[in-house]
Amino acid sequence: MKHAASIAGAVVLALAAAGAGYWFGHRDAGAPPAAAGAGSGTKDGTKDGTKDGTKDGTSARKILYYRNPMGLPDTSPVPKKDPMGMDYIPVYEGEEESGPASAGQVRMSTEKVQKLGVRTEKASLRVLDRAVRAAGRIEVDERRVVAVAPRFEGYVERLHVNATGQAVAKGQPLFEVYSPELVSAQREYTIAAQGLQTLRNADVDTRAGMQQLADSSLARLKNWDIPEEQIRALARSGEVKRTVTLRSPVSGIITEKKALQGMRFMPGEMLYQITDLSSVWVLADVFEQDIGLVKPGAKATLHINAYPGKSFEGAVTYVYPTLQAATRSIQVRIELPNPGQLLKPGMFADVEMAAGARTKVVAVPSSAVIDSGTRRVVLVQAGEGRFEPRDVKLGARGSDYVEVLEGVAEGEEVVVAANFLIDAESNLKAALGGFGAAPQGAAPAAAGGVGHKAEGKVDEIDPKAGTASIAHGPVPSLNWPSMTMEFKLANDALLKELKPGAAIRFEFVERQPGEWVITGFQPVSLTLPAALPAPPKPAAQAHRHDGH
Repeated sequence: MKHAASIAGAVVLALAAAGAGYWFGHRDAGAPPAAAGAGSGTKDGTKDGTKDGTKDGTSARKILYYRNPMGLPDTSPVPKKDPMGMDYIPVYEGEEESGPASAGQVRMSTEKVQKLGVRTEKASLRVLDRAVRAAGRIEVDERRVVAVAPRFEGYVERLHVNATGQAVAKGQPLFEVYSPELVSAQREYTIAAQGLQTLRNADVDTRAGMQQLADSSLARLKNWDIPEEQIRALARSGEVKRTVTLRSPVSGIITEKKALQGMRFMPGEMLYQITDLSSVWVLADVFEQDIGLVKPGAKATLHINAYPGKSFEGAVTYVYPTLQAATRSIQVRIELPNPGQLLKPGMFADVEMAAGARTKVVAVPSSAVIDSGTRRVVLVQAGEGRFEPRDVKLGARGSDYVEVLEGVAEGEEVVVAANFLIDAESNLKAALGGFGAAPQGAAPAAAGGVGHKAEGKVDEIDPKAGTASIAHGPVPSLNWPSMTMEFKLANDALLKELKPGAAIRFEFVERQPGEWVITGFQPVSLTLPAALPAPPKPAAQAHRHDGH
C-alpha cells in the first residue's frame, strides 16, 4: 500500500514539472531571440545582449554587418576571421556607406563627413590676383648723384658745409678756394676788358684783337665753372678776387665729403658728393622661375619693417638683362617717390609686384589641390557622401586660388578642407580595391566573392621568391581556361602550409597588373585533366587585363 502511494506521488511530481516547463517555454516563445553572443564575452566586447556594453541596451548601436579588415568586397552577418587570421570589423547603423559609387569614387557616411570637417566650394570663373614676391633693398637713384670737383688746381680756404649727411639747397655756398691760375685768369680778363674801353676809337683790326683776348679770358673762367654773377661783378668793378666761392649745383644730401680746410686739390678731384633723395630706387631680387611674370610698368607695393602698417607704391621701370648665378635671381628696378625722405638707402623691403593678365579663368582654392610631386589631384563631390579624385592640369597661381586648365569644370564642388584625409582613404581603397579588380573584358567576380576562386594541384614551391606553381582548372570570373601558372603567396604562413602535390581550392587577387596573389586555400579532393597547357614564362603576364 505504501509502495503504491509513493509511485502515485512520483507521477504527480513529474506531471507538475512537465507542466511548468511547458508554461515557461510558451511564455518565452514570443520574445525576440537574444543577439549573438548575448550574456557572454563576445568578439566585440558586448554583455547582456547589448551592442556597445551599455547597462540597459537602450542607447546601443545596431551592428549591420562585419566587413573585411583589408577593404576587400566581402561582408559577413556574423563575426569571423579572414584567411590571414584578422577579425572582421563591425559596421554600425549610420556608418554604412550610402549611395552607389562608381569605380574610382570614395564613399563616406554623412556622419564621417561631418566628423572629418569636410568643406566644399564651387570651381568658378574669377580674375586671379597674382603677385610676385621678392626681397629688395633701397638704393639711391644713380641719375640724382652729383660730384663737386673743381676743374683747376687750388687750395681750400674755407668750408661752409663741413659734415656728411648735411642737407644743402641748390646755389648754397659749399667752400671758398684760392687758385693762382684763377687769379691769373681774372687779371687777363680785366686787362682785356679795360683795353676794349681804351681802344674804343682805334681801328677795326686793333679792336678785334683786343676783343678776341677778352673773349678767350671769359671762356676760360666759364670753363672752370666760375659762377656767372662773379664774372659780371668782375667785369663791372675790375677788381680781382683772391678767392672764389663754389656753390652746390643741386639740392640734396651730402653723402660724401673729402674737402678739408687748407687742403690742396688737383683738377678733377672730387671734394663733395651730393645726392637728391626725393626719389629712390628699389632693387628687388626676383627668382628665375618668376621673372617671366614681371614686366616694366607693373605696379609694385613695398613694406618696410621700420614703418609697420605703411605701404609705399611704385612701378617697375627696368628688368636687368643678367642673372646672378649664386642666387639664381634677376634684379628688377622699381622707382618710387620719397616724400619726407622716409626711405633710407640700404633699407630692406618686402616687394609685391602685380603680374599676369586680368582675364577670368576657372579657378579653385589652392587648398583644394593635393600635390604629390608627380600628380596633382582635386577631390570633386559626386553626390552625398561620394567623392571622386581627379587628376588636374594647373595654370597660373594667385594669392589664394589656382587656375585649372583640365580636370574640373566651372560649377563643380571641390573639397577644400579635410581633402588629405579623404585622399588617404581614397588611396587605401584604390590599392585594396585593385586586389579584386577583374581585367578588362573579363566577367566580373561573383557577387560577395573575395577576388577569384579556383581549384588546382600544387606542382612546385619556391620559398625564396614566395611563389607556387599551380595547375588549376577554369576560372569563370576571369574567363581563364585550365592552365599551369605561377602565383605569389600573401604571407609566410600560407607558404609554410602549402605542400607540393596538394590538391587545393584557393582564392586569389590581382595585386597589380600581372601579379596574382593567393590570399587563402583549403585542401580538397579533385580530379584535374591529365595535361594542362603551360603558357610561356612569366606565366602571370600571359593573362593581364590588356589581353597581351
